[in-house]
Amino acid sequence: MATLASVRVLAIDIGTGTQDILLFESGRTMENNVKLVMPSPTVIVAERIRRATAAGRPLLLTGVTMGGGPSHWAARDHALAGYPVAVTPEAARTFDDDLTAVAQMGFEIVDEEEAARRARTPEVVHVVLQDLDAQAIVQALRSFDLDPRVDALAIAAFDHGAAPPGYSDRRFRFEFLERMIRRSPGPATLAYLADELPPALTRLQAIKASVARYVAESGSAPDLPVLLMDTGAAAALGALEDPLVRQQSRSLLCNIGNFHTLAFHLVNGRIVGLFEHHTGEISQARLEELLQKLAAGTLSNDEVFYDSGHGALVLEPAPASTLPFLAVTGPRRELLRGSSLPHYEAVPHGDMMLAGCFGLLRALAERVPELGTAIRPALLQPTA
Repeated sequence: MATLASVRVLAIDIGTGTQDILLFESGRTMENNVKLVMPSPTVIVAERIRRATAAGRPLLLTGVTMGGGPSHWAARDHALAGYPVAVTPEAARTFDDDLTAVAQMGFEIVDEEEAARRARTPEVVHVVLQDLDAQAIVQALRSFDLDPRVDALAIAAFDHGAAPPGYSDRRFRFEFLERMIRRSPGPATLAYLADELPPALTRLQAIKASVARYVAESGSAPDLPVLLMDTGAAAALGALEDPLVRQQSRSLLCNIGNFHTLAFHLVNGRIVGLFEHHTGEISQARLEELLQKLAAGTLSNDEVFYDSGHGALVLEPAPASTLPFLAVTGPRRELLRGSSLPHYEAVPHGDMMLAGCFGLLRALAERVPELGTAIRPALLQPTA
């Protein structure tokens, strides 16, 4: 463990469109820390697959479970174009936890030995699936003469969890969120130290396994603390790093991501309600309606689920005559621009795209007290 006077943390918020990276060093002002906003791993994989499709070459996918979306669609399109797609079991769970369902997509499931043999075939395009590309991040930092060694890693990603066969992954995820939040109704409850990570969160488990590669590539201590967190909760916690947001006793924190929209209703720092939907499935008018119902405590889980969303939860109906303070973050926050709802585009530490990273830092400071002493001075201090 580093001395409390000097702590370096690599925080990575992995979304569908971008991966947002913060190399935090205690003693620096937050604005002077190193920041990167780069294409997300699933976007990078999708582009590599599309190049294989354009060349008409067989595709081999290995690696671990990672985020789907763009990578899934590109692999599906490759198969639909009539070109072979072979995938190892662990990588295949990127597309569905049920490998039978993956095979029905037209993908061939091959074992690691067969994959190694095919990878040596010149015409095969071999793409490794992984959310944490340790080699790329270490090389990027070193190319700017930055030391990649850190004292802790904090990583956020969206994880549906491994739903039982035939069970809706949307319901499975939201039921999991509900259990965690009922247990401890604050955004940091969806942050886990590595040894606490629930087995059902298979994407975060794969990221946890990839940490060893970062340690080896960077020369960091092998026993460094690792915190893993849900992206939506990280963004909400990060929004509270904006002074105007933090001073509100009642607020709606709405993160409009490239793929998912998640809103929390907070009263005195406690979650009293939330909903999660797919950004592409909602209009401005629909989002306004969802936010108003969440604030009024009248939004039901079924209303969101049967609208192609994940769900809604109202823990404590807390209606008021006026809408709570509405803070908006996320790369698709323009969805609410021009809205009839008064809202504020939060800019924690002057950088909205790093909201998730700031939330990760806050959660790490809470969960690892010996690091918190060095991290907290750079964070917004709690209001009285």
